Amino acid sequence: MPVPADFTPGSPCWIDLASSDPEQAKAFYGALFGWQADSGEQYGNSAGDYMVFTKDGLPIAGLAPNGQHPDAWSTYLASEDAAATARAVTDAGGRVLAEPRQVGTQGTMAVFADPGGAVVCAWQPEAHQGFGLSAEAGAPCWFELLATDYEAAVAFYTRAFGWKTETMSDTEEFRYTLNSPYKDSTAGILDARDRLPAGATSHWLVYLGVTEPDNAVRRIQELGGTVMRPPWDSPYGRLAQVADPTGAVFMLISV
Repeated sequence: MPVPADFTPGSPCWIDLASSDPEQAKAFYGALFGWQADSGEQYGNSAGDYMVFTKDGLPIAGLAPNGQHPDAWSTYLASEDAAATARAVTDAGGRVLAEPRQVGTQGTMAVFADPGGAVVCAWQPEAHQGFGLSAEAGAPCWFELLATDYEAAVAFYTRAFGWKTETMSDTEEFRYTLNSPYKDSTAGILDARDRLPAGATSHWLVYLGVTEPDNAVRRIQELGGTVMRPPWDSPYGRLAQVADPTGAVFMLISV
């Protein structure tokens, strides 16, 4: 389904991949999802070091070279005013890792860390609104924060990004909060304090859609990726946790 041009403030609107081997990433995601790698020039990338993955001619995700940190996917939340969001992040107990900066005529970006250490970006759109497809095969479908301090995370995203949260589950076994009422939700926070290794920080996961997760997992292995958790059934579809050939982790979800 096409994504509306006006992303609700605070909702996920873009993803990008920091990869230590962009050429391998282009081959992997192209073979897996049918994504095409674009030079990104029409998105204001004059330097040529930021690529854009497209599907059916619509932007899906960014691709940037990475030489300092473990390869990973990043989640961007929509902002009406990135500078104001940066102030709100600080007031809410987060940290500004990269101050808001203009990206050509495309918009303004900033990078933050929430109180649990999860990196999250903000995007104030201008010419570039965000991903052009959602909730279908080969497109972003869901976004999830695995939080080491669940209560602090819920409070932070409510205050910093204006989430109007709804508690989906509040049991000892499964605590989960949505970024908006259920029918409009696009992201969630999972209480992961007992699910993550000791000393781990909070982090975001991107869910990408596939029609048949079991087949996709086999294809990922053929392409040099890793299966971190084999496919399993959930009330929200069949899921799997995987990593690309250089270790960037993402989720698969059936659509």
